[in-house]
Amino acid sequence: MICMHKMGIRSIALILIVLLTATSCSKKKKPTSLKPGKTSSKTGLTYNGKDGFEVKQYKALPAGPDLVYIEGGRFTMGSLEEEVMGRRDNPKRTVSIQSFYMDQTEVANVHYLEYLNAVQRDSSEEFYSKALPDTTVWYNELSFNDSYVTMYLRHPGFRLYPVVGVSWVQATDYCDWRTAAVSLANTNAGNKAGEKKGISMPFGKKKKAAAEASADVAAAEDAGPKRLSIESGYVMPPYRLPTEAEFEYAAMAMVGTQFTDENQSNQRIYPWDGSTMRQPRGRKQGVMLANFKRGPGDYAGIAGKSNDGAIITQEIRSYPPNDVGLYDMAGNVSEWVYDVYRPLSNDDVNDLNSFRRDGYQDEAKSYDSKNSNSLVSDNLRVYKGGSWSDVSYWLSPGTRRYMDQDSATAMVGFRCAMIATGSHK
Repeated sequence: MICMHKMGIRSIALILIVLLTATSCSKKKKPTSLKPGKTSSKTGLTYNGKDGFEVKQYKALPAGPDLVYIEGGRFTMGSLEEEVMGRRDNPKRTVSIQSFYMDQTEVANVHYLEYLNAVQRDSSEEFYSKALPDTTVWYNELSFNDSYVTMYLRHPGFRLYPVVGVSWVQATDYCDWRTAAVSLANTNAGNKAGEKKGISMPFGKKKKAAAEASADVAAAEDAGPKRLSIESGYVMPPYRLPTEAEFEYAAMAMVGTQFTDENQSNQRIYPWDGSTMRQPRGRKQGVMLANFKRGPGDYAGIAGKSNDGAIITQEIRSYPPNDVGLYDMAGNVSEWVYDVYRPLSNDDVNDLNSFRRDGYQDEAKSYDSKNSNSLVSDNLRVYKGGSWSDVSYWLSPGTRRYMDQDSATAMVGFRCAMIATGSHK
C-alpha cells in the first residue's frame, strides 16, 4: 500500500511537471514583434523559406546615443500662467503624445564641430559655408562680446556649451546628417562582414562633378557593406527636431504627479515643482535650477552662492535634470522645434500627436504681411524653453515664440528627437 501510495504521488508529480512544461512552452511560443516565430500564424508557411520572405529573429537595438525614452500620455498643452504678451496663441488644451525619444541635452559646440568636420570632408565648399553657425550673433555695437565671436564655437573651454547661431534649416540639416552617421554605424554592425575602411559618408552636394560623384558612390556601394532594408531592424528611425507638443510634454515631465485613478495632483509652471526658480529643500536648498535673466541688467545675480553660475550660457548638465532625465528644458538656450508658427495652432491641430507642418486651415495669404501688419508666414518656426537672456516667464514650457527659419541668435540652440518603434517593455 505504501509503495502504491508513493507511485501515485510520483505520477501526480510527473503530470504536474509535464503540465508546467507545456504551459511554459506555450508561453515561449507566443509570437511577438521581436520574436515572431519560425512560421506564419496566419498561413502556416515557413519564414525564411524558398519563397524568399525573410522574417528574422531580432534583438532590439539600443536607443541612439544620448536619447532618453519619453513614455507617451495625455497632458494639458498651453500656458498655465497669465498670458502677459497678450497674443492669446497658447490656450490650454488636452492632447495625447505617442512615446518618443529625445536628446538628454542640447547639441553642444563639440557635437556641431563633429558635424562640420564631416561636411567639410564629404560635401561642397558651398554647403560647408551654409552649415557654419553665425558667430556674429554675439556681436553688439554697444557691448564688448567680441571674444565670444571668435572663441565661443571653437575654443576647447566652450566644447560642452550649447551651440548657438544655428538656424532652423541648419538644425534640420544636422538631424539628417546624424541619422546617416548613426545608421552607418548600425549598418556596419548589421553586416558584420564586408566592411571596407576609408569609405566616406556623402552629405550635401559632392565636391566632384556629378558624373564622377555617381561613379564614386556606385563604387563605394559595391565595395562597402550592403545597404540594409528597414525590415532588417538595423535601420534607425530618422533624427529630427521635436514637435512643439513633444517639447512641451517632455519639459513638463508630469511622471509621478498623478494618482492611481489618473487624476493629477498638480500641474507645473516650470519643468520642476513649485513656483520658485531655486531648489526648495534638501542639501542644495537655494541653488538655482536654471540660468536666466532676473531683471534689467541682472543676468546672474551677485557673485557667490546665490549666483546661477552663468552670465551667458552654461555647460550642458550644469543644472538638475527634470523627472524624465532631460537637462536644460528651461534656461541655457531656447530651442528650435519642428512646427510652423500659427497663432491658432493650439485650437487647430489634432489632439493626437499635435503638429503644424504648414498653413493648412490658416494660410499665410490671410495675413496682411504686405502692409507690415503681420509677420506670419510659412517660414516662421517656433522655439521654446527660455534662455540665459530671458526673464523667468519664458522658461515656462507653455510659452511660445517664433523666428524665421533662416535666422539665428545667441539665445537659440536645439536638440534632436526620434520616434519610439514598437514596445518599450
